[in-house]
Amino acid sequence: MNINTACILEDRGVLFIDGSDAKDFLQNIVTNDLNKVTDSYSSFASLLTPQGKFLFDFIIIKHKKGYFIDCEKVQIDELFNQLSLYKLRSDVQILNLSNEFIVATLSYEKFKSIAGSKDELGFTLKYIEDPILLDPRNKKLGARLIVNLEKLYLSLKKLELKSSDQQEYYNLSFDLGIAQKNTNKLKNKLFGIECNFEELNGIDFKKGCYVGQENTSRIKLKNKLSKRLLPIKIVEGKINEGDSIMNENVEIGKVLISEKYPFAIIKYTSEKFNFDFTFKIGNAKAKIIKPNWL
Repeated sequence: MNINTACILEDRGVLFIDGSDAKDFLQNIVTNDLNKVTDSYSSFASLLTPQGKFLFDFIIIKHKKGYFIDCEKVQIDELFNQLSLYKLRSDVQILNLSNEFIVATLSYEKFKSIAGSKDELGFTLKYIEDPILLDPRNKKLGARLIVNLEKLYLSLKKLELKSSDQQEYYNLSFDLGIAQKNTNKLKNKLFGIECNFEELNGIDFKKGCYVGQENTSRIKLKNKLSKRLLPIKIVEGKINEGDSIMNENVEIGKVLISEKYPFAIIKYTSEKFNFDFTFKIGNAKAKIIKPNWL
């Protein structure tokens, strides 16, 4: 990303979780440890089914006495409803602030230039009372500013940033091999750990129980992780959601996201998989890309 621009992510939504039980409420259901989330550090986390299958992923940011949840906007209502199911009698309030707050991204280099910043994943500081955090998944994704919509352009002006189209950011994310668009297509189709959440700092294997913890830990401890979510580079033709990826007559994967930034679940072992090979997907041809961080 350009050091002088900020990408306005109008497709992200923001929930606010508040109340005296907010921390324990989240701690009991999400994959990461809420003890890590402070005024100075934010975390990437996910919400899984009881069987450990993917439902939602999001970034958790401490804000005042509660927590911001930064999630893909097309899923915000479903996430709100899912969290409400777990609330029961807890002293927890869940507010959808997507019409009031917006997410903007700035470059890693720009974040480092801000007074008080630290070159640490998830490091968070306040800028005119609004949190700016270095992305907890991968620092090459840059930083995120969660800001009231009315203050957005004032904040960008003070940071000497011009607004830019969000496509620049999502092109970068895809090149890094990190799925952020149309992740609703992944629901119930793969385990959370198969989404590379361990490598993206989204799972804490030392915390206590959370929804889906049993199967997630079993896959990890018994070294049974044989499939991963990986980006696809189209060489020829067009792919569709649900298409099988073939190596000769053997299915080695399936397309889960077929839009502009395509991803597939791939039967993959680091010792045997040939990333130089061009695979057949229906009438199309494509390569499977291995992210540098994997």
